Amino acid sequence: MQENSTQASPQSNNRIDNKSISKTFWRYAIPSVAAMLVNGLYQVIDGIFVGHYIGFEGLAGINMAWPIIGLIAGLGLLVGMGTGSLISIYKGEGNQTKAHQALSTGLGLIAIFGLLVMALLTMIAPSLLLAQGATGAPLAMGSAYIEVFTWGAVFTIAAGALPMLIRNDDSPNFSTALMMAGAVINIILDYILIAQLDMGLKGAAIATIIAQISITIVAVGYFFTHYSKLRLNLSTLRFNFRIAANAVSLGTSSLFMYVYFSFIIAVHNKLFMDYGSAVHVGAFAIVGYLMTMYYLLAEGIASGMQPPVSYYYGAGHGKKIRATLILASKVVVLTGVGSVIFLNLFPNTLVSLFSNGAPALATETVNGLRLHLFAMFLDGFIALASVYFMSVNQDGKALGISAGNMLVQLPFLYFLPQWLGVNGVWLSVPLSNILLAAIVVPLVWKDIQRKQRNDVSFNTVTA
Repeated sequence: MQENSTQASPQSNNRIDNKSISKTFWRYAIPSVAAMLVNGLYQVIDGIFVGHYIGFEGLAGINMAWPIIGLIAGLGLLVGMGTGSLISIYKGEGNQTKAHQALSTGLGLIAIFGLLVMALLTMIAPSLLLAQGATGAPLAMGSAYIEVFTWGAVFTIAAGALPMLIRNDDSPNFSTALMMAGAVINIILDYILIAQLDMGLKGAAIATIIAQISITIVAVGYFFTHYSKLRLNLSTLRFNFRIAANAVSLGTSSLFMYVYFSFIIAVHNKLFMDYGSAVHVGAFAIVGYLMTMYYLLAEGIASGMQPPVSYYYGAGHGKKIRATLILASKVVVLTGVGSVIFLNLFPNTLVSLFSNGAPALATETVNGLRLHLFAMFLDGFIALASVYFMSVNQDGKALGISAGNMLVQLPFLYFLPQWLGVNGVWLSVPLSNILLAAIVVPLVWKDIQRKQRNDVSFNTVTA
């Protein structure tokens, strides 16, 4: 598919064409952000339950399991963003047949990846925990947590992908409501299984999987009803290998965002065990929970930006792409700066939400919060940039940013702990983000300037 080679057909003159850029952006971004924040909220509540009812060893165990769970969730993002981008691009071109094929192929990819992950984790999951330095109670708890996700992998992938496909089917509000319902189910079950039945991390995992099964059943059913604009039926389900390859290529950059997080968390866990103790791993888990709400907000903005940007790309509206990306970038950066200020103003209050009173855990968490998160708004923009390139069918640049985000941190993670000890581990991510942002910002700016010059529309709708 060549950039701007396809003119928008009369069929593409829908509500996206007829509304202003800002209204279109917020129509998708608000539900997406709401869904991500609700999703993040129940992850944070998981951490609160674990911190108060199990303690720092439980926090260490779940944090050592998270790199593995993150890879499963990343496959859901791969299918959702890759297939969703193609659906919106095809709709922008006025090609409903290809949009139907992309949706059907996305459902097939969910099943394939789910089965592969189940087989793989059965063989290697324990080794991945040991590689992070897990021992004793954190090892036992982490293993119990991963065991549940192994048999439920297909639902974890589906629960990540299907709401994105529903959003690209022009139903962002239903997508949000579905994720909110899953979050409520998870929170209720957390209370029952962890606080009341004392099932530990295994209970937390079971609560999440049941919520994800609920999301999967409702979401798949939606696509077979008249509410779906890309309504499916059993006779039309087809797996298109060419579309699958394109979707995987586009979505791989999103997977790499999770690969990046999984890798970085695993390396940090190992370094904290080498230069500190399980208390430091528990502190790192709390810092991660506190960052989660901002990062998922940024991810929600990026995810909400994707459908209109992909549509504008298919229709050849370069000026609208530029305006949408600039608006999204302002939101991500300004909220990130505000989040850094808020975290530094009230660190002890926020940390106390996850602590059962252990002073060493609280002290180290506050230290880590101030050192590790001071540049997190750059992390949000880098994630936004990767989704932008994926949305305009430039999978190479999207993948390059996501992979670069991981690779650029390696020298920092190698040298800084040797020089500064535990503080060097905390500082590795923000310093590497500063370096990568200096490369990514000019790359994005050059691309949107070129799209503006190549705009085929003479009737640009301004915000």
